[in-house]
Amino acid sequence: MTPPSRLLTNRCFGNENELFARYHDYEWGKPVHDDRRLFEMLILEGAQAGLNWLIVLKKRENYRKAFDNFDAMKISKYGVEKVERLLQDEGIIRNRLKILAAIQNAKAFLKVQEEFGSFDKYIWRFTEGKPIVNRWKVLKEIPARTAQSDAMSKDLQKKGFKFAGSTICYAFMQAVGMVDDHIATCRKKA
Repeated sequence: MTPPSRLLTNRCFGNENELFARYHDYEWGKPVHDDRRLFEMLILEGAQAGLNWLIVLKKRENYRKAFDNFDAMKISKYGVEKVERLLQDEGIIRNRLKILAAIQNAKAFLKVQEEFGSFDKYIWRFTEGKPIVNRWKVLKEIPARTAQSDAMSKDLQKKGFKFAGSTICYAFMQAVGMVDDHIATCRKKA
């Protein structure tokens, strides 16, 4: 990783926090096609609901440990004992509904992989297989949802996914580079 002194200073967001800055510079808006990583981001975006992304970023490494590095097969088999342990884990967001949603989403994720060959093939259909690149002038222009995130949300929910509303789907799309919403004046990392 680049030392903090060499991080960008003219960003859409993240200048106030090194962890947030690194996320902006090296992840946000960059296309992801790895199923495990896509699953991780879907679970983390659901965990963020009602909170801010920096809280989740600070807990991401703990989530990776607590949720078996986002191995969907392992998570799909979590039972009552594991749920109770997760509810006691101060390193994650201890919300029963979000934990149960992660387990349900693992099951739905595995079904999608089976049906489409990979989650990547399924999820990128919502942007016709390529990133949507926007050039907003200021952050407040960025929408919270779009027709694509509405369609994704509806389909994910039909397939049994939880914490998959349109706003969460749009944040997911930004996080995995299906949408590039860096503002026009941002000196993002290429």
